[in-house]
Amino acid sequence: MTEPSVDLVATVGPLDPVVHLLRELLHAAGANRALAVIARPGGDFGDDEPAIVDVERLNPIEVTVGERVYHLPHSTEIAPDAPLPSLPAFQVLPPFDADPETGDIAAPLGGVERYAIDTRAAAALLGGADVLQLHWDTTRPRISFSVTARADDAEPLVLGIGEETFPMPPGWPEKPALA
Repeated sequence: MTEPSVDLVATVGPLDPVVHLLRELLHAAGANRALAVIARPGGDFGDDEPAIVDVERLNPIEVTVGERVYHLPHSTEIAPDAPLPSLPAFQVLPPFDADPETGDIAAPLGGVERYAIDTRAAAALLGGADVLQLHWDTTRPRISFSVTARADDAEPLVLGIGEETFPMPPGWPEKPALA
């Protein structure tokens, strides 16, 4: 199997607002990676295959649609005139200690729930049946903690530690009564 060719581009057309949003989320959340699956990318990409937009700290932005892979420099000015929706007020927390074998997480009180609530709110900014996944550093090298949420909230959140995933029960976390 051959590796797909990578096109270095300055824009990905209709996906530029998603790239802009993910890059802003990455920095606002203190995350090391923001990844979105866009069900219907539109424009020249069509609606036959989903697009995967992957923004990692200090790496090129990668957009994959079918067999095509596009890279954009992380610092590329994308959609500078497009208004950015109000982002959730992420509170950047110290790295969690997360064990992928047991699923145990040691975090500041309410930290996991806070990241889950904010990731769910950020996913809603994508719209449709799109999916958002945010990753944060942990105290363990090369092991990240992640939260995955659908924009339409049709499925429960999924927490991740490294490569292990932990689906949460429907309705978790409960929205606080006092905000």
